[in-house]
Amino acid sequence: MGTGRLEAFSDGVIAVVITIMVLEMKVPHGESLAALMEILPVFLSYILSFIYVGIYWNNHHHLLHATKKVTGAILWANLHLLFWLSLFPFATGWMGENHFAAVPTAVYGVILFMAAVAYWLLQRTIIAAEGDASVLKRALGYDWKGKVSPLLYAGGIVVSFWSQGLAQGLYVLVALMWLVPDRRIEHVLLQEVG
Repeated sequence: MGTGRLEAFSDGVIAVVITIMVLEMKVPHGESLAALMEILPVFLSYILSFIYVGIYWNNHHHLLHATKKVTGAILWANLHLLFWLSLFPFATGWMGENHFAAVPTAVYGVILFMAAVAYWLLQRTIIAAEGDASVLKRALGYDWKGKVSPLLYAGGIVVSFWSQGLAQGLYVLVALMWLVPDRRIEHVLLQEVG
């Protein structure tokens, strides 16, 4: 099977995730700026989650363009990733509604951590299916961002019980690391064409 159908399905799920997240934001009661300030934590958590979903969507797109064939194991690894991404609306809403309290902030970190693990497993599953000479294997190289990100998430989970601001700072730091799309796959694909 080619990657087109898998990418289309994944794009649909990711679009639903974003839609659910925005629908979780309730219209403020009142017409003043003070009314808007009451929903500021919800809006800030939405912004962070929207950026994360965008990062996953962008990198997932590149990942599938480096994939030649889709196996059953790849389908399941992709569903595993989509499962964790589908929990973003819940964690985003819970964290925002509770003004970044310790437990919702930690749960948000757990979901970020598990999405990172699922993405790593998807990469490994693709490499296993295509072999060590695969485009993806060559493109990933050392993958320092992929190794550091789960460590920062774990740190955020732990410190969320003492400093929610520091935990949020770690989550934002990882998002900033990945904000510029990972171009390693593009470079390897261009080398293959050229």
